[in-house]
Amino acid sequence: MWFRIDPRSEVPLYQQLVDQVREGVARGWLRPGDRLPSVRELAVRLALNHNTVAKAYQELEREGLIETLRGRGTFVAARRRRPASHEDYAWVESQIRQLLVAAYHLGIGPEELVDIVRRVAAGWRETEGGSS
Repeated sequence: MWFRIDPRSEVPLYQQLVDQVREGVARGWLRPGDRLPSVRELAVRLALNHNTVAKAYQELEREGLIETLRGRGTFVAARRRRPASHEDYAWVESQIRQLLVAAYHLGIGPEELVDIVRRVAAGWRETEGGSS
């Protein structure tokens, strides 16, 4: 598994794990039906408290990204197909506004930012998620 935790980051440890699973699913590194390590196994592998991993898994399960099947393990859930709502678009727009503000303070203009987004989007699924 390719999870990387940075204990020096300001992002809480459980959130780092949640974010990496979200990205893995979005980028196709984790596919529906893929088995994830158990809470205990991942905690040992990443040198985390098992409660930290359990909290991340609970959050991901609440979001519908993973599912735990008693006695079988934890798996990436099948993607629920639904059209994006007005609220979804509003949320994405708010994220873009925040990105524009950050880019401005770094001296990056809107046109340059669009070029960066295009470049990143073009390589979105080309980058591999890493190895176990």
